[in-house]
Amino acid sequence: LLGEGCRTVPLAGHVGFDSLPDQLVNKSVSQGFCFNILCVGETGLGKSTLMDTLFNTKFEGEPATHTQPGVQLQSNTYDLQESNVGLKLTIVSTVGFGDQINKEDSYKPIVEFIDAQFEAYLQEELKIRRVLHTYHDSRIHACLYFIAPTGHSLKSLDLVTMKKLDSKVNIIPIIAKSDAISKSELTKFKIKITSELVSNGVQIYQFPTDDESVAEINGTMNAHLPFAVIGSTEELKIGNKMMKARQYPWGTVQVENEAHCDFVKLREMLIRVNMEDLREQTHTRHYELYRRCKLEEMGFKDTDPDSKPFSLQETYEAKRNEFLGELQKKEEEMRQMFVQRVKEKEAELKEAEKELHEKFDRLKKLHQDEKKKLEDKKKSLDDEVNAFKQRKTAAELLQSQGSQAGGSQTLKRDKEKKK
Repeated sequence: LLGEGCRTVPLAGHVGFDSLPDQLVNKSVSQGFCFNILCVGETGLGKSTLMDTLFNTKFEGEPATHTQPGVQLQSNTYDLQESNVGLKLTIVSTVGFGDQINKEDSYKPIVEFIDAQFEAYLQEELKIRRVLHTYHDSRIHACLYFIAPTGHSLKSLDLVTMKKLDSKVNIIPIIAKSDAISKSELTKFKIKITSELVSNGVQIYQFPTDDESVAEINGTMNAHLPFAVIGSTEELKIGNKMMKARQYPWGTVQVENEAHCDFVKLREMLIRVNMEDLREQTHTRHYELYRRCKLEEMGFKDTDPDSKPFSLQETYEAKRNEFLGELQKKEEEMRQMFVQRVKEKEAELKEAEKELHEKFDRLKKLHQDEKKKLEDKKKSLDDEVNAFKQRKTAAELLQSQGSQAGGSQTLKRDKEKKK
């Protein structure tokens, strides 16, 4: 290995590579950051309000109608600035989720959207000229799954959707509008949700505990999942301070009071402690899984059947040769099919030609028969004409002989009278 044989040597004085972390920080700050949140939940669970509360602003957006035949994903990107750090925040919301009577395919548009962002990044990564440093990364880094505060159990829609998403995105389940149920019910509800997620094999995002600096707080917060949250952009005066709260006839619920809800825990974990880990997990785990599966589908592998390294060029050449072989095979099949069709056509034409010849022979024979009949008829007519002529000639001869005999008798009578 590359690291084997390395030895540690002391430095005689200050060199300066201890400034590398500062250089990285400066470069990162100048480039800015991006973070993409997917809010999945039924209509009316307060997804937009919670986003406004989390980032302490008012995201402009028109309320969507909920009369669509299916689920639609609405994406909005905002540029935020805090101190000298810029954040390009994208919020994707599921419009119409849970509105349909038949909810069987409600998860499909969400899965397709997440896969489409992975595919766009993969296509950019596979380009010959890559510009990933300026590419707007639209991959979903965190999925806030809003659970309705029923106090009983998860809906089958929630379980199915989370099961389909857990290998593609970091899921953080939250109980929305948690002031709708009592504290004792909320505790039982959390336990019920956790047990149902475990029994159904749903992998939710666990805050990392491998870094010592955040291991303790993240370990504690993992035990509080799912977070029970309340959102509100309305500020009320409580004591001497203006605080985000919800006013009810029976009292006030403070959003940032940890005794009232887990909003502060969610903000701490999502934004202030683990935002970079969520981004990293998306790239190294979820995107890597998608990329690996996609390349394997295309036929790319790291090793050949003998477990020897297999380069990308060799794989490409093998796939190219395989493709050319299939192309030649298809070409040969098409040629054979063409030859077969030509033969069939020739046979049809020969058959048609044979039928035409037979028809011609029949017509010729018929014509000859008709001709012979006409000739026979003509001959018989000629014979009749000749016989008629002979009879006519004989008749004329007899008539002339008769007239001569009559003339001689008249002359004889005249002579006898003279005497």
